[in-house]
Amino acid sequence: MTTNTEGKNTTSGAGAVGRSETSTPLVTSHGTTTIASTVVQKIAGLAAREIHGVYDLGGGMTRAFGAIRDRIPGANASAGQGVSVEVGEKQAAVDLQIVVEYGVAIADVARSVRVNTITAIEQMTGLEVVEVNIAVNDVHLPGDDEEAVPATGRVE
Repeated sequence: MTTNTEGKNTTSGAGAVGRSETSTPLVTSHGTTTIASTVVQKIAGLAAREIHGVYDLGGGMTRAFGAIRDRIPGANASAGQGVSVEVGEKQAAVDLQIVVEYGVAIADVARSVRVNTITAIEQMTGLEVVEVNIAVNDVHLPGDDEEAVPATGRVE
């Protein structure tokens, strides 16, 4: 984000959407609404998971910790896993780490994730999403979910 000679914030780069900076649903004459970064993080995570072809979110270590957490009774999966955000007064930027299903067109999945994430955040929060960066960290293979068959012991 840069400040031009008129003192208005402008955004350059891919994903920048032209929107009036003078009026936003978050700042009105009746007060200001603040959106926590964890709210935007959860919205982005859920929006990304809605897309066909996205198997999971997060990198290898994040998913490994998630697998451990899933085995703990009462522990909940984190909607924000694999998502980092920067949230300002009027704008948000999102970084996603995704795992795609084998056989999907990765560019199409990334495009759909980006559009769905931007739409969800902008509609739910009123923030302008200036960018959604997507890192495809892994491909989920069809046999990866099958539990290893335990070897039978020599004695019973």
